[in-house]
Amino acid sequence: SASKSIFGGPTMILAMGCITVLGTLVWAHHMMTVGLETDTRAFFSAITMMIAIPTGTKIFNWLSTFMGNPFSTISLDIWYALSFIFLFTLGGTTGVVLGNTAVDVALHDTYYVIAHFHFVLSLGAVI
Repeated sequence: SASKSIFGGPTMILAMGCITVLGTLVWAHHMMTVGLETDTRAFFSAITMMIAIPTGTKIFNWLSTFMGNPFSTISLDIWYALSFIFLFTLGGTTGVVLGNTAVDVALHDTYYVIAHFHFVLSLGAVI
């Protein structure tokens, strides 16, 4: 319901702060195929995968907020929220796979990358 607060509010704030800081450090993961040195690629790959930790915390908190609500009484807007969480999790999973430098090079210019960006970025506009 609308009066129920989000589970783990302080943890959500910390997770958003971590995502903000880590997100400013991963800018070069979009350039894994342009000839970066091995150490540089390893750094950006590790930071990219580290974003999954606070993001997983946020997903856990979102799902924990729904605990105790029978699905028969959930309104349409809650179903939209659950759909967002499912698709965002799917997009995050593809992002962790792309965080690996070798896999990213192999999947560069494929529909896998396009699907990842559609799952992650298009959800806010559509859902």
